[in-house]
Amino acid sequence: MKAAIVARARELGFDDCRCTTAAPPASAAHFQTWLDAGKAGEMVWLARNSAKRKAPELVLPGAQSIITLAAAYGPDAGETAKATPSGAGVVARYARHEDYHDVLAEKLRVLTAFVNALGGPETRSLWYVDTGPLLERDLAQRAGLGFLGKHTNLISRRLGNWIFLAEILTTLALPPDAAETNHCGHCTRCVSACPTQAITAPFQLDARRCISYLTIELKGAIPVELRPAIGNRIYGCDDCLAACPWNRFAREGSLMKSVARGDLNTPDLLGLLALDETGFKARFAGTPLLRTKRRGVLRNVCVALGNTGGNEARPALEQAATDSEPLIAEHAKWALGEIERRFRKRT
Repeated sequence: MKAAIVARARELGFDDCRCTTAAPPASAAHFQTWLDAGKAGEMVWLARNSAKRKAPELVLPGAQSIITLAAAYGPDAGETAKATPSGAGVVARYARHEDYHDVLAEKLRVLTAFVNALGGPETRSLWYVDTGPLLERDLAQRAGLGFLGKHTNLISRRLGNWIFLAEILTTLALPPDAAETNHCGHCTRCVSACPTQAITAPFQLDARRCISYLTIELKGAIPVELRPAIGNRIYGCDDCLAACPWNRFAREGSLMKSVARGDLNTPDLLGLLALDETGFKARFAGTPLLRTKRRGVLRNVCVALGNTGGNEARPALEQAATDSEPLIAEHAKWALGEIERRFRKRT
């Protein structure tokens, strides 16, 4: 039965599939300590459903197994990173595709129906893509899908760390796979690579300093002292992931390759800043950027222009400084000040 599930997952495009029990993850206490220290920032939903995250049986009563899945999103090992053109922004690699929630959900519905059919009429299952109240990386490590790296992301020895995770909780009893052990060794490349020192120690992340949190999850103003470190990143950050030497085994899985959005590789910053609400929704429909909304993405664009722009950016920023959205206007004014500061320094 388990072999049939793994085979079906492969047929659907998943790059790996492993199983573990529905027992609470051993790291539950560490998660609570992290929450209590306030390191989740404004991600209040993590605390709101923390009990379920620490006890999968509260998510699905009677759950016996958790099927963990991985979908790789590249780049292929050995691919040379291309320089970002002048005036362009950087989008995290995972977001240069159609929204992975939607892409994986379509396949998970099919796989979950397959699991229920195998188990019979009494079998109940729930699937999640990132949004479920589960400590998914910890469960994935226990299932042998990969190991938790010092950057707190999952690393697969077969796929590197460019992977999406998904899970199916089920009342079906499946033989668990062996847990993966850590293979970071003495390497600390990811810790050193973080532009904001958000990885405060190996395996410890302060989300409040993480560029992915600042440009995606944070809804208000980005702290002024952290804005320069963001550079020209307008949605997320890949630096700690890109630094991992296990990426020598990375590849772009077929599932995500088929929904790649090449227009998001190096988007023009001034072009983005000119988008009104209608234009923003049209440009980013079906992508993760849509969830951050115009106010969030254009806030980030202003920061990127403040860090990298010159006189050519002033007219657009001056216009943005009058935007009806106060968050955009404030960051545009900051950007203008940064450009002026650089101009005075040169002269």
